[in-house]
Amino acid sequence: MVPAALLTGIAFSQAPAASAPASAASAEFSNIMTAGIGIVAIILLAAALLTIGRANRMLARRLLQLEAAKRGIELPEEVEKVELEQEDFFTRMRKRYWEDPIPIEKEGDILLEHAHDGIRELDNRLPPWWVNMFVVTIIWAGGYMYYYHFGGNGPSSSEEYKTEMEIAKKQKAMALAGKAEAVNEESVTALTDAAALAEGEATFRSVCAACHGQKGEGGVGPNMTDEYWIHGGGIKNVFRTIKYGVPEKGMIAWQSQLKPSDMQKVASYILTLKGTNPPNAKAQQGEIWKDENPAATATTPATSGK
Repeated sequence: MVPAALLTGIAFSQAPAASAPASAASAEFSNIMTAGIGIVAIILLAAALLTIGRANRMLARRLLQLEAAKRGIELPEEVEKVELEQEDFFTRMRKRYWEDPIPIEKEGDILLEHAHDGIRELDNRLPPWWVNMFVVTIIWAGGYMYYYHFGGNGPSSSEEYKTEMEIAKKQKAMALAGKAEAVNEESVTALTDAAALAEGEATFRSVCAACHGQKGEGGVGPNMTDEYWIHGGGIKNVFRTIKYGVPEKGMIAWQSQLKPSDMQKVASYILTLKGTNPPNAKAQQGEIWKDENPAATATTPATSGK
């Protein structure tokens, strides 16, 4: 059964990933390969069942012969002759191209001369089913080589590698995006890359500037550019204030309108406003916030509501 396993391995070694984009021709050839493997598997199963049935009948006859010999009973030879004469076309083809057994009475013709501890060895031919499967495997390999390596139809190994790498990048981006949306006031960290801060600035100007000023100078809400904070500074406090709001002072909870990643970006941008000294800055409110980690304070996400 080795060739069948090899055939299956060849078929699936180059099968494109389910999520990978594939050309129509490649997909069609893949389907043909799968169908071919299924047909071969059915044929092998049917042949195996026929072989098992044949072996059982042969063993039953052999046991009958041995039992008859033990009891001194001679069985009529006509039984075997009639069975051979009644063999149909498919039985003869199976014996010739699948089993091709050497009759027991002719085993002396293929008996090798050497012996080991009284054990003699027969010079049997390779089973026809093995040889036929080996030939099928060679033919399949030829078609496979032409399709993938010479015909220019199937994707090459380098093309599959590039496709899989692109898929991996997309999956990684999706995983990171999911991780970003899982951020909360306990796990939040400050963002420092320009792209994230630019998005945070855009969010600030669209949802926070109405109360805190376009430059964070303050208005209805407190000044975001000084070192005084009413509800605590630092990334976690600012993120928490944005998330849950300050309803008693008119600041809504933004968690229903902003994603966690957006709140993290706008909080990070707010922390960069410290010391910018915009014109018309509102007077200080709250207390001076001293972060335990000054390095993180400069780049930790914060929000409106101070």
